[in-house]
Amino acid sequence: MLNYIFVFFIVVSFVAYFYYKTRQFRSTLPIRKKWYKAKAGVALGLFIMVFGLNTCIIYPTLVGFMIAAVFILVGFMEAFASYKRVRHEGQFVKEEYELNK
Repeated sequence: MLNYIFVFFIVVSFVAYFYYKTRQFRSTLPIRKKWYKAKAGVALGLFIMVFGLNTCIIYPTLVGFMIAAVFILVGFMEAFASYKRVRHEGQFVKEEYELNK
Protein backbone atom coordinates (compact mmCIF):
# COMPACT_ATOMS: atom_id res chain seq x y z
CA MET A 1 0.00 0.00 0.00
CA LEU A 2 2.84 2.40 0.87
CA ASN A 3 4.39 1.69 -2.52
CA TYR A 4 1.26 3.01 -4.28
CA ILE A 5 1.37 6.21 -2.23
CA PHE A 6 5.00 6.78 -3.24
CA VAL A 7 4.19 6.05 -6.88
CA PHE A 8 1.37 8.61 -6.71
CA PHE A 9 3.75 11.26 -5.35
CA ILE A 10 6.37 10.33 -7.95
CA VAL A 11 3.85 10.91 -10.74
CA VAL A 12 2.56 14.16 -9.21
CA SER A 13 6.05 15.60 -8.76
CA PHE A 14 7.03 14.55 -12.29
CA VAL A 15 3.94 16.28 -13.72
CA ALA A 16 4.68 19.40 -11.63
CA TYR A 17 8.24 19.42 -12.95
CA PHE A 18 7.08 19.41 -16.57
CA TYR A 19 4.35 21.96 -15.82
CA TYR A 20 6.85 24.46 -14.40
CA LYS A 21 9.39 23.76 -17.15
CA THR A 22 6.71 24.50 -19.74
CA ARG A 23 5.78 27.69 -17.92
CA GLN A 24 9.46 28.65 -17.85
CA PHE A 25 9.83 28.27 -21.61
CA ARG A 26 6.61 30.16 -22.35
CA SER A 27 7.36 33.07 -20.02
CA THR A 28 8.83 36.23 -21.48
CA LEU A 29 9.96 38.04 -18.34
CA PRO A 30 13.46 37.08 -17.12
CA ILE A 31 12.81 36.96 -13.36
CA ARG A 32 9.63 34.95 -13.89
CA LYS A 33 11.65 32.48 -16.00
CA LYS A 34 14.11 32.04 -13.14
CA TRP A 35 11.23 31.68 -10.67
CA TYR A 36 9.62 28.91 -12.72
CA LYS A 37 13.00 27.23 -13.14
CA ALA A 38 13.43 27.21 -9.36
CA LYS A 39 9.92 25.81 -8.86
CA ALA A 40 10.73 23.06 -11.35
CA GLY A 41 13.87 22.35 -9.32
CA VAL A 42 11.79 21.89 -6.17
CA ALA A 43 9.52 19.44 -7.99
CA LEU A 44 12.55 17.58 -9.37
CA GLY A 45 14.10 17.38 -5.90
CA LEU A 46 10.88 15.97 -4.47
CA PHE A 47 10.72 13.48 -7.33
CA ILE A 48 14.24 12.23 -6.57
CA MET A 49 13.55 12.04 -2.82
CA VAL A 50 10.33 10.07 -3.20
CA PHE A 51 12.01 7.82 -5.75
CA GLY A 52 14.69 7.09 -3.15
CA LEU A 53 12.08 6.33 -0.50
CA ASN A 54 10.31 4.01 -2.91
CA THR A 55 13.61 2.25 -3.57
CA CYS A 56 13.80 1.40 0.15
CA ILE A 57 10.50 -0.43 -0.11
CA ILE A 58 11.21 -2.23 -3.37
CA TYR A 59 14.79 -3.30 -2.54
CA PRO A 60 15.11 -3.84 1.24
CA THR A 61 18.79 -4.82 1.10
CA LEU A 62 21.91 -3.00 2.21
CA VAL A 63 22.73 -1.98 -1.36
CA GLY A 64 19.16 -0.78 -1.87
CA PHE A 65 19.34 1.32 1.27
CA MET A 66 22.67 2.83 0.23
CA ILE A 67 21.36 3.77 -3.21
CA ALA A 68 18.19 5.15 -1.64
CA ALA A 69 20.24 7.24 0.79
CA VAL A 70 22.11 8.80 -2.14
CA PHE A 71 18.85 9.58 -3.95
CA ILE A 72 17.27 11.05 -0.82
CA LEU A 73 20.33 13.19 -0.07
CA VAL A 74 20.66 14.51 -3.62
CA GLY A 75 16.92 15.14 -3.85
CA PHE A 76 16.88 16.99 -0.55
CA MET A 77 19.80 19.19 -1.55
CA GLU A 78 18.17 20.05 -4.90
CA ALA A 79 14.78 20.76 -3.33
CA PHE A 80 16.27 22.90 -0.54
CA ALA A 81 18.49 24.97 -2.84
CA SER A 82 15.63 25.49 -5.29
CA TYR A 83 13.24 26.43 -2.49
CA LYS A 84 15.65 29.14 -1.37
CA ARG A 85 15.76 30.46 -4.95
CA VAL A 86 11.95 30.40 -5.17
CA ARG A 87 11.68 32.51 -2.04
CA HIS A 88 14.35 34.96 -3.19
CA GLU A 89 13.10 35.43 -6.75
CA GLY A 90 9.46 35.42 -5.72
CA GLN A 91 10.00 38.81 -4.11
CA PHE A 92 10.77 40.35 -7.50
CA VAL A 93 8.13 38.66 -9.67
CA LYS A 94 5.29 41.04 -8.83
CA GLU A 95 7.59 44.06 -9.14
CA GLU A 96 8.79 42.92 -12.57
CA TYR A 97 5.22 42.35 -13.71
CA GLU A 98 4.19 45.86 -12.62
CA LEU A 99 7.17 47.42 -14.44
CA ASN A 100 6.42 45.56 -17.69
CA LYS A 101 2.67 46.14 -17.93
